[in-house]
Amino acid sequence: MQPKVPNGKKEIANARALGDLVRQVRRSQHLTQAELAGASGVGQRFVNELEGGKPTCEFDKALKVARMLGIKLVAQPPELE
Repeated sequence: MQPKVPNGKKEIANARALGDLVRQVRRSQHLTQAELAGASGVGQRFVNELEGGKPTCEFDKALKVARMLGIKLVAQPPELE
């Protein structure tokens, strides 16, 4: 189970969590996997594998899909002393 993060943000701890988020947002925008793939410039198989949590999906393509859906991926480094 994912920890809750304030302000509606979700912690993405693994490929499965990112895939679940992509699927949820895609469905909320009433897009098919094929439509999302075409709009993102990737193949439908890639979208299917990304949503399935495949850990070896290409990161750059995953970012394209996330950006197309309006998902921001932000890295938060640990606080430095």
